Amino acid sequence: MTRLLIVDDEQIERDGLQAILRKGFPELDIAQAKNGKIAVEMAAELQPDLILMDIKMPGMNGLEAIEIIAEAQPGVKFVMVTAYDTFDYARSAIKLGVKDYLLKPSKASEIVATVGKVLSQIEEERRSAETSKRQEAALRKVLPVIEADIVTQLLFDHVHEVHLDELVGLLGERAGGEPFAMSVLLPAGAEGLYAAIREKARQAGGGWVGAMYGRHIPVIAFREPARSYRSQALALARDLLSVADAGMRGVASSGADLSDSGLTGALAAASLPGSGSSFVGIGGVCDSLDQIRQSYQEALIASSDPTLPVKYRFYADTPALGMAREGLSAKQWERQFFDRIRLGQWEQIEADVQELLRRSESEGADLLLGQQRALELLWLASRVLLEMGVETESPLFSVQAREYRQLRAETALLLARMRQAFETHQERVKPDAIQQIKQYVYEHSHEDISLEAIGKRVGLSPFYISKLFKEQLGVNYIDFLTECRIDKAKKLMGDPERSLKEITFEVGYHDPNYFSKVFKKMCDVSPTEYRKTLLGKRGS
Repeated sequence: MTRLLIVDDEQIERDGLQAILRKGFPELDIAQAKNGKIAVEMAAELQPDLILMDIKMPGMNGLEAIEIIAEAQPGVKFVMVTAYDTFDYARSAIKLGVKDYLLKPSKASEIVATVGKVLSQIEEERRSAETSKRQEAALRKVLPVIEADIVTQLLFDHVHEVHLDELVGLLGERAGGEPFAMSVLLPAGAEGLYAAIREKARQAGGGWVGAMYGRHIPVIAFREPARSYRSQALALARDLLSVADAGMRGVASSGADLSDSGLTGALAAASLPGSGSSFVGIGGVCDSLDQIRQSYQEALIASSDPTLPVKYRFYADTPALGMAREGLSAKQWERQFFDRIRLGQWEQIEADVQELLRRSESEGADLLLGQQRALELLWLASRVLLEMGVETESPLFSVQAREYRQLRAETALLLARMRQAFETHQERVKPDAIQQIKQYVYEHSHEDISLEAIGKRVGLSPFYISKLFKEQLGVNYIDFLTECRIDKAKKLMGDPERSLKEITFEVGYHDPNYFSKVFKKMCDVSPTEYRKTLLGKRGS
């Protein structure tokens, strides 16, 4: 209900205004105050939406009362009621935000018209506020999806700058400073802790959390100017580890059905390398988000040995595998190894790993050290495969090798299993998978659909879908989605009954200005110019 306060030192004036307004607006909740001082006190208690304020009153005048009330309640609207139609009063009232004024005496029709105009404004503001509230609530619900989609696109596919700006803008002021990536490895059976990890990262101001794949959770954080990179990253890593460890202890002591939760397998596997505890790998700082993929690869390498006593490691502190060759540094070779796995170059991959073992043997390295080096490479290969949607068993040697020849044979066997999993996955994916995905995206392009949502529908990982778009269509997912939306917009522009604002929302955009920017970038003309040409041609 809208509340209105009438302030006037004359009882007859107050009663007259109330009678007129009660007849014109029977739904109003009306109260009276006989002077400025009482008006200030009543306004604090009643929280009125509109005040009709007499200006000339004994004691505190109307302008003084307006100033006090407006400072305490900025949303209150005022209509000045005065017998003095002077410039000075009007100028002072305008400065205080008075919406209109009534001269004494006024006709009933004038009073109703003036008050009605302000009441309409109040109602419109309420509707706008309610719409904004609903939009904010809806945005809060989809923010985790948007956040995960941004991380997925950044780490596993190139994103067109204009689209990245739109998505990042939806996250508010959460991006700032130089970015760096982290990889959180959860224990087997602890996948249900994803939501708690994401919430902890949000509370800690840790940046963006991506979609979970396997037991890995990718995180993109941003440098804080007041802290060093290492101290900030360590604090965030410890926060995330505390959530994971507390979650595992809670589940273990809850007495839940372990066979259903998967915890039985987690506890049984606790003695295996890398499966019984959480670990955080931390990549290096980048100049911009364009380089964040490299930082994430570094984070994966840093987490390649989760058996370390301290459950986090910086890439800068990771010992190189001793594979520098052909003009490449050890770190460059590691990145090249990632790319070969993604391209499925298995002969070269096996040659690289076997070369590592031969070099270790020729250097006289202890057999355990050679086995550890090989296991790190195999583990990294399994992580990259998982990104692509290829699930493989954790690479573990079934026996303790007694010599390098046996170690090379065991390593070749594990690589063969990985290759088989890769090729089986390639065969399992139907040749027309990308066509099915294209059709689904086109039919639902007006919705806020993410790679993760599409992946759940077609049974493929979002990372693999991103790869399919790039390899088979030559464009990334975001660009294809934009093409679908712009294509639909062009068709809708042929209907002169639809406004450009309606078309904006109908094809899936939330801001007409942004839609116009994207349309012009795609079509080299603005939506208005395109429509004018289109309708002009039809008219002729």
